[in-house]
Amino acid sequence: MNNMTVNELLNGVHCTCGRHHTCSIEKVYIEENAIRHLTDLCADVQRVLLVADENTFAAAGAQTEKALCGKEIRKQIFDGSAVLVPDERAIAAVESVLGDAQTIVAIGSGVMQDLCKYISHVHGVPYIVVATAPSMDGYASDGAAMITGGMKTTFAAGLPRAILADVDVLRNAPLDMIKAGYGDVIGKYSALNDWKLSRLVNDEYFCEYIYDLTMDKVLRTEALADGLLRREAQSVQALMEALVVIGILMSFAGSSRPASGSEHHLSHFFEITGIVKNRPYFPHGIDVAYSTVITAELRELLLTKTFPQTAYREPRAEYEENVRRVYGKVGDGCIALQDKMGRYTRDTAPVYREKETAIRAVLSEMPTAEEIRKRLALVELDMAEFYDLYGQQTIDDAVMYAKDLKDRYTVLWMYYDFLK
Repeated sequence: MNNMTVNELLNGVHCTCGRHHTCSIEKVYIEENAIRHLTDLCADVQRVLLVADENTFAAAGAQTEKALCGKEIRKQIFDGSAVLVPDERAIAAVESVLGDAQTIVAIGSGVMQDLCKYISHVHGVPYIVVATAPSMDGYASDGAAMITGGMKTTFAAGLPRAILADVDVLRNAPLDMIKAGYGDVIGKYSALNDWKLSRLVNDEYFCEYIYDLTMDKVLRTEALADGLLRREAQSVQALMEALVVIGILMSFAGSSRPASGSEHHLSHFFEITGIVKNRPYFPHGIDVAYSTVITAELRELLLTKTFPQTAYREPRAEYEENVRRVYGKVGDGCIALQDKMGRYTRDTAPVYREKETAIRAVLSEMPTAEEIRKRLALVELDMAEFYDLYGQQTIDDAVMYAKDLKDRYTVLWMYYDFLK
């Protein structure tokens, strides 16, 4: 397939899709003692802000401070006993100590790097990531997934100067975070299928090179399952490389489309409604993994359907009532977003009928729900946990209304369009 190293990929690709794909990250180090490279990266910097929580600082804080010896270091260390939400309060906490820092160093994984990515963009201060877990693919993407005004919004917020991932730190992360990284990669089966589907339905930009390289990383990651459970350094390093490469490919595509589709919308639903209603939810990548089973079931169901003459639409009053019921205080924001997008006023049925053969072929490319379950079982992820935590009503609500959180077309919209 593609044998370029991560750093060779950063040099960019002249692609047959007609675009020159680029990524502005300077360096990625996924190796033993990777954090030592901070010394050179910050050679011309005197004032550094470290952002972490108590757990991530315990994992890599001492190594980070050692590499920054002689610098003026200020810190924002969040409570490690509670889930950090990347919202207005977290933003304000970092901004309160930012001052005239010349570089931000984010010590952590998903939430921490999203938060620092956002602050970096708003204030024009470069940031570097010290990764503490191979848990998600956002390290090398320019999207910062924030919760502002109660809504999950992904801001285009730029890229880190560098990503430093010490393999020993990664392999000692909580096992659920390693499973989450595996699950996030397995979720690409769904995301890539949604991308192909939207190319057919909406004539959306699509790149075979990005698609093929992402799928290559999915297939390679599946083979790592046993080693990940044993925390083998080689397997953990390979997982982290896959996650970083997929992030770079999002930059190449100019959006998260190769890596985020219906499975991510479902996971965001569980997170947002969990926060709004004070209910527990799984780590992001684990939610993505379980949600991929659900989206596979939807594709299998759609393949049994007769393509409709007219797309289904709820009566407006019923729709608004249901969105406010499931989302609570953020329901009005979802309604406003969909009104802006205009998808509820568009009848997609003619497109479905015109392209039925091609659409059926794309839906058939997705592994079955049972095949996805077997892949998850390789890392001891059991769908029974998913149903036990959320319950059927919440899952049904997610299938119906997770699409309203985002402006992206996925199989969730097709499923909704086919309802009667």
